[in-house]
Amino acid sequence: MIRDITIGQYYPADSILHRLDPRVKISCTLLYLISLFLFKSVLGYVIAGCFLAGVIWLSKVPVKFIVKGLKPVVMLLMITVIFNLFLTNEGDVLVKVWIFKITEGGLRTAVFMAIRLVFLIAGSTIMTLTTTPNALTDGIEKLLRPLNKIHVPVHEIAMMMSIALRFIPILLEETDKIMKAQIARGADLESGNIIQKAKNMIPILVPLFVSAFRRANDLAMAMEARCYRGGDGRTKMKPLVYHSRDYLSYTVMAVYLVVVVGIGRYVPFHLWIF
Repeated sequence: MIRDITIGQYYPADSILHRLDPRVKISCTLLYLISLFLFKSVLGYVIAGCFLAGVIWLSKVPVKFIVKGLKPVVMLLMITVIFNLFLTNEGDVLVKVWIFKITEGGLRTAVFMAIRLVFLIAGSTIMTLTTTPNALTDGIEKLLRPLNKIHVPVHEIAMMMSIALRFIPILLEETDKIMKAQIARGADLESGNIIQKAKNMIPILVPLFVSAFRRANDLAMAMEARCYRGGDGRTKMKPLVYHSRDYLSYTVMAVYLVVVVGIGRYVPFHLWIF
């Protein structure tokens, strides 16, 4: 399960998405995530799904790699579906068992929320899989640069976000190694009640925190050894420059927003109870 988490990982490939400016990918990803909340019909989800499928195809990232990244959130997905299914009382009652009932509105909301959550995770994952941590840092710093005028430490914020994102796969790999080492020593991490399972996690959490602090200290020493003093006066080895493909991407995103907001929100399109 731990190895299935793909957030923070980079998948090297020669695709147009990998060559895009990181500012384009960050901006378009945010716009896509926001667009998922701007429509309320089946047609809107169809358009959003087709757009996401096209992006995945252009990225040359294997679909199974994207699906693998969804496995860790299956439990969250199930909880979201169950809560919306049984706690939304809108429309006609479809099924009623004791005090529990499933209504048309509950089923509709549960399905839409599940699809929306999948699209959110897949869209965010595509951005991190096609963007290196360094490029992501540069992109965030460029986008937030106007905040420098009000003395916001943009470079430091971007650096912290990039380091945190980069540490996710590292700590997950470290957790996997520690768990295997503890199991090899005879530790039982599965049996027992919730309290016992929580106690069983202590032999994992303690060395994990020690390893995390050690890595953080090593990183800080390495940055100091390279005379890192923040963003003031720093130059870029590869400054970000927009190309024609970047402007084309903005245009495609603008067209998508117009279509998904216009058609998906205002054009009636329903299937059965949806």
